[in-house]
Amino acid sequence: MKKKVDETDILLKSVAKGMFQKMGSDVLKIDLRKLENRIADYFVICHGSSVTRVASLCESVEDTVRKEAAEKPLHIEGLENCYWVLLDYGNVIVHIFLEEYRTFYSLESLWADADIEALIDEESKEQVYGRKQ
Repeated sequence: MKKKVDETDILLKSVAKGMFQKMGSDVLKIDLRKLENRIADYFVICHGSSVTRVASLCESVEDTVRKEAAEKPLHIEGLENCYWVLLDYGNVIVHIFLEEYRTFYSLESLWADADIEALIDEESKEQVYGRKQ
């Protein structure tokens, strides 16, 4: 079981790295493991300021995860319009929003019972903000 946790850690770190490489804003990790009826162990959420940025973030996450965690998404939704793109890695689901859609859907408040952690860019040691509260 320890090996699976290590693989999940690598996946989570590579998802975040891909987001930070393309300036993903307000990157959050939501730990759903303590909740009943969860659909995954983790959500990782960020947003971009334009549909072009959202598409770029998706591509960066996919490429980084493929290189560092040797995984491909099981399913991808939302690339047609890039308002809200979901990359499903099984136990980790990645949500990349256009800023106004993130504010509207507010996944963080829907999963408020879970542990929510703001992720920090390991290379610059700064948290990337930008979301209007």
